[in-house]
Amino acid sequence: MSAAKAGRRPGPKAVRRPEVRLPELVGFGGGGLEPDGDYDGLLFDGLDLAGQEGAGARFLDCRLSGCGLDEARLARVRFLDCVLEGVRGVGADLSDAGFRDVELADARLGGVQLQGAVLERVLVRGGKIDYLNLRGARLKDVVFEGVVLVEPDFGNAVLERVEFRECVVRRADFSGVRMTDVDLRAAAELDIARGLDRLAGAVISPAQLLDLAPAFAAHLGVRVEP
Repeated sequence: MSAAKAGRRPGPKAVRRPEVRLPELVGFGGGGLEPDGDYDGLLFDGLDLAGQEGAGARFLDCRLSGCGLDEARLARVRFLDCVLEGVRGVGADLSDAGFRDVELADARLGGVQLQGAVLERVLVRGGKIDYLNLRGARLKDVVFEGVVLVEPDFGNAVLERVEFRECVVRRADFSGVRMTDVDLRAAAELDIARGLDRLAGAVISPAQLLDLAPAFAAHLGVRVEP
């Protein structure tokens, strides 16, 4: 029997995952990154890009593997059909960046600034990201899979067709978020610090509802006593 015939609302719409097929790549042999640089079909392998200035740069059909991004200044950068694997660093500035058809795998990042960014068809898989700043960002067709997110800030972001699968979400801030077809049911751990009132448009599991019940009660000012 269909969900409609059973009187139930259908589940969230399925996320469209990225399908990245990189061409044969050429190793990046240049010095550092350049503002508004244009990088096409390149392999950045194990490079230390700490503190480099690449604001407004465009990466097309590129792979960044094991690169250091500490304090890299990459505001307004564009990643199109790219794979970023094993990147690491603290304090990278990717504000107002654009990601389309991108896989981010096994990253070890802290304090990444992605406020105002646009993510479309993005897979974030494995690794750990602390204090991810996605305030005011727009996420469409994004999957967080098997990644540990510590205190991610989604404040005032727009989430459409976003899935959290087998990942750990600790002390998340959903203040002011707008959600459409957001699937939280498969998250291994879900801890919401702020923004419980903004979960309209999301789907959670019965077990998650029980876990979040004390937070919901506190938010509503309800005392629960034996």
